[in-house]
Amino acid sequence: MAVPYRRKPKSKSRIRRAANNKITLPELSICPNCGTKKLPHRVCLKCGYYKGRVVIDVEKFEHRFKYL
Repeated sequence: MAVPYRRKPKSKSRIRRAANNKITLPELSICPNCGTKKLPHRVCLKCGYYKGRVVIDVEKFEHRFKYL
């Protein structure tokens, strides 16, 4: 049988909620062309390759990628 919600301490419900709010880092894959880490299914920002072909010209868009 369930316990009335007012009889439970606040800490118990907060602990239960906090268990689902963990911050996780995104999984990173390695670019097969240059070897840097990148997000999966995204263009590599270092070399501009995706699935073995050039998608973006990195020299042209260097000012957009400040964190390279």
